[in-house]
Amino acid sequence: MGSPGAPLGPPFDIPDFTISGVLQPYLGPTPKDGALMSPYETTLVRIAQKLCGSDERKEIFRGLLSYRQQLANIGFRIGFQWLSGSFMEDIESLETRHPKDVDMVTFFHRPATATDDAAWQAFTLTNKSLLAWWEVKPVYKCDPYFVDLNTESSNVVNQAR
Repeated sequence: MGSPGAPLGPPFDIPDFTISGVLQPYLGPTPKDGALMSPYETTLVRIAQKLCGSDERKEIFRGLLSYRQQLANIGFRIGFQWLSGSFMEDIESLETRHPKDVDMVTFFHRPATATDDAAWQAFTLTNKSLLAWWEVKPVYKCDPYFVDLNTESSNVVNQAR
């Protein structure tokens, strides 16, 4: 997905896990520079290089790539995503298990054909298999959440939390 505005910062290498098994909350000595704070702007290539060291992780990543392609196919082309959950942690060391999925929050602008509320409702019903987590998770190994950037700012905040 493309970003509608200026990027948060340059694409970063994904930092090492902390001793707690999670990604560092910020790069550098202090969290003063917002561009150096999590969530980090990065690339799919860097995610693959850093986090796809096992067959289970590779399977989740392939699901992520396929799911992103399906979202683009139905018109989600402007926005960005946050990735989270056990895929983004050293869950193998923390809980001696493999990650089961990747959590993803998609901040999106509605497709041009579905900007008004009636069209948007019809769009979501038509594309339920790509928007309802219970349908997405078993197929793509993604646990999706969505934040509609076409709605009022108070709704954006409510959806993002």
